[in-house]
Amino acid sequence: VQLVESGGGLVQSGGSLRLSCAASGSFRSINAMNWYRQAPGKGRELVASITSGGSPNYAVSVKGRFIISRGNAGNTLYLQMNSLKPEDTAVYYCNAGVTVVTNIEGATRDLEVWGQGTLVTVSL
Repeated sequence: VQLVESGGGLVQSGGSLRLSCAASGSFRSINAMNWYRQAPGKGRELVASITSGGSPNYAVSVKGRFIISRGNAGNTLYLQMNSLKPEDTAVYYCNAGVTVVTNIEGATRDLEVWGQGTLVTVSL
């Protein structure tokens, strides 16, 4: 199972960007999906999450500015980022809980999968 992010780039303060994350590979289901970010010299932090049912949660720092959503098939994750600030500059990572089938009897296993990250830079 792979997650591939896209949509990062350079934007001016106050601008908007939309990140996408597409899941591919063989899996039974994708459960919760999340966006994390890691700013230079800092640890990775959870930005937003969304359940398989579509219920979102946000970090206080982005609430009211960012919107997390999933595509209709549930295999694609988006992050609409508005009113961007220089402190939003970071590498943004897609993360998901995935259930995969491990044998012909149908046994399953839950995995945590990460994307490679996409850089968002917000200038003054």
